Amino acid sequence: MTLQWQSSLIIQLTKGDTMKKIITTISAALVLFAVSSPFNSIAKSAEFFSIGTGGPTGVYFQVGNAVCKMVAKIQSAEHGRKKGTDKAYRCSAPSTGGSTYNIGQIMQGELQFGVAQSDWQYHAYNGTRPDKVKPYDKLRAVFSAHPEPFQIIARKGSKIKDWKSLKGKKVNIGNPGSGQRGTFEVLMEAHGVDTGYFGATSELTSSEQSGALCDKKIDAFGYTVGVPNAGVAQSTDGCGASIINLNTDAVKKLVADNPFYAFATIPKGTYKTSKKDVTTFGVMASFVTSADVSEDLVYSVTKAVFENLDDFRKQHPAFANLDPKKMIVDGLSAPLHPGAVKYYKEKGLM
Repeated sequence: MTLQWQSSLIIQLTKGDTMKKIITTISAALVLFAVSSPFNSIAKSAEFFSIGTGGPTGVYFQVGNAVCKMVAKIQSAEHGRKKGTDKAYRCSAPSTGGSTYNIGQIMQGELQFGVAQSDWQYHAYNGTRPDKVKPYDKLRAVFSAHPEPFQIIARKGSKIKDWKSLKGKKVNIGNPGSGQRGTFEVLMEAHGVDTGYFGATSELTSSEQSGALCDKKIDAFGYTVGVPNAGVAQSTDGCGASIINLNTDAVKKLVADNPFYAFATIPKGTYKTSKKDVTTFGVMASFVTSADVSEDLVYSVTKAVFENLDDFRKQHPAFANLDPKKMIVDGLSAPLHPGAVKYYKEKGLM
């Protein structure tokens, strides 16, 4: 970028000795800036990494940014120098397409970490659903976070009370690459139907679907997300939508046949329209990486989270009950990364 700027100046300032002197002065200043800039010195000493999350209103986005906060707290450049090292870590957690997208980007080396549903972690590592997520035997687990019930939220006045009453309705099945889309497709398959079962389907993202429901553009949407969630509250508390029960025979078989699924209860009172407990099924949100990511980086990120777990829990209500002993076991079907194992053993958790 510096060279391009310098070249444009040279093109514009080509007449007269005075201009030559100006160019020489500017060039020298740019070189001095490149050598002495505080940003440049920080960039040399820091390693940057990215975490794939989900929609900006979802809990995955909160997980990724909570991890970055903990890393910033414990792995600043000043901390690194105090410990006698020359490396610090800088973290970003952009909004992404969700679970299967994050795994795909980790596989390509575009992301170093990602948040993913435990079922898609399982399928990616074991190669059991190549039509939904590409097989990736280098996928590695770091820890699990919150439980994530799959929820179908129905618009007030839609007359949707259960799975059967979704027939002929306008339903958002989620954007391609998201965990909710994958789970909705699994649910359709389990019930022996396809998108033709519904009157119409849409592929809205998690940040778009609540607004569409309240505007009566759709009748229902599926969402795999921790409880409580701002996006769900926008629909329930904002325009009277409700969460339906999902305890059909097909769902019972899904839970019985797959170790990464479990029944879940959304307690009454969670949202304004939650008059009774809702029974559904769900997965765990898992934090994953690749075997190609360095042991030092994974160790540092794991340490940052677990040594600031009280602070981490405060970042979102869904994190309130995180238990370190469960976080290193629940929902983890890919092998733990050696960097995470190193930290867990040091702390006596393994």
